[in-house]
Amino acid sequence: MLNSLYKKCLDLAAHKSSKFFLGLVSFIESSFFPIPPDVMIIPMVFSRKREFFKIFLIATIFSVLGGIFGYFIGSFFFDFASQIINLYGYEEKMIKIKNDLSQGAGFFAWLGILFLAGFTPLPYKVFTIASGLVGFNLFVFIIVSIISRGLRFFIISYLSFKFGHLFTKFMESHGSKWFTMIGVVLVFIFAVVIYVFKHTS
Repeated sequence: MLNSLYKKCLDLAAHKSSKFFLGLVSFIESSFFPIPPDVMIIPMVFSRKREFFKIFLIATIFSVLGGIFGYFIGSFFFDFASQIINLYGYEEKMIKIKNDLSQGAGFFAWLGILFLAGFTPLPYKVFTIASGLVGFNLFVFIIVSIISRGLRFFIISYLSFKFGHLFTKFMESHGSKWFTMIGVVLVFIFAVVIYVFKHTS
């Protein structure tokens, strides 16, 4: 099933209304769809190199909007949200994080996790729904989503524009590993900045 959805997304990337379908896939991937927008972004940039920035913007805007939709699923449809969380095996972690947040702890930990979910191959949809489920601050959620999703899609769009099929081969072989490493490094830098700020103010 996943393979057929993957091929369908590739077909949509070549469709005359590909930008519309990119927005749609970006939106639904942030709340329930299993195929990431990257699958469409890369071939779309290949065929429309001058529009790589527009493609990046479409993916980012609609992914964040889809993330907000996922957040509200978590906030208002508890049973449905819990089923999705359970499907990915995050139930116990969500309970612990919700307890930590209710006691005023765990905010920065969830901030880092949410960034990694938006930037790396972690299932972003799980964490958009979980953010609503645990009552994470909506404004902060939107800002982190814009940064993480925007950074991810800009890198993919720009490098596809710059290096073409060489980047495709790199993504197929090492993409998940490198995005995860970069994401962890960025979160580490952020954690150090927060630590230094708290201990010098």
